[in-house]
Amino acid sequence: MKHGPNALIDENLPVVVIATRDETDPASMTRYEKTISNMQEVAARDGIVIAIVTEGDKLAKPIATHVIEISRAPELLTPIIEIVPLQLLAYHIAVRRGCDVDQPRNLAKSVTVE
Repeated sequence: MKHGPNALIDENLPVVVIATRDETDPASMTRYEKTISNMQEVAARDGIVIAIVTEGDKLAKPIATHVIEISRAPELLTPIIEIVPLQLLAYHIAVRRGCDVDQPRNLAKSVTVE
């Protein structure tokens, strides 16, 4: 996160962060550490951090405003587990905003019924 995105962060902007890790994979741990650094930048600007973390996480939890924990899994399976809370989060945000989640706008333009 550099320049433009950082300038947008304030106390009203929620930032969703996927901060999961596979402790057996060094590349995964490197990405995790960089993600923690980005979370610290958001928190320093009083942003709201919604973090999806691996269960037992000790670094991301204290930084995040809200935490969603997922089970530990190998790096290649983690996206399958992460998508469920992300979809539920998107659904509940849309409902709270008053969006009709059962009939999205412009659906007829992209889906044809025969």
